[in-house]
Amino acid sequence: MMETTEKGIPVSLRPYFQEYNLDDLDPAQDAFTIIERTMARGNRNELRWLFSCYGEDQLVSWLQTVGWRSLPRRRLLFWQAYFDLDNLPEHTGIWSH
Repeated sequence: MMETTEKGIPVSLRPYFQEYNLDDLDPAQDAFTIIERTMARGNRNELRWLFSCYGEDQLVSWLQTVGWRSLPRRRLLFWQAYFDLDNLPEHTGIWSH
């Protein structure tokens, strides 16, 4: 069984939230950050938790609206293939030129 914070976040995710106190994060209020960090760096158990917490529809919606800008390219391509999404905008980097 996975050890979690009082609010249900796996404590194994702590290294990915170094600038936050994991015990203070709330899955509802801090969904953007939790989804971003877990999709970018989570292992299988952490990803299972992510899917059970937010559901596939919310994760796909996050990818389509903001995730395509936030995730590292390799992970973005993985999730794009996993969810069979071919309509994500092209990430061109930070600079407009």
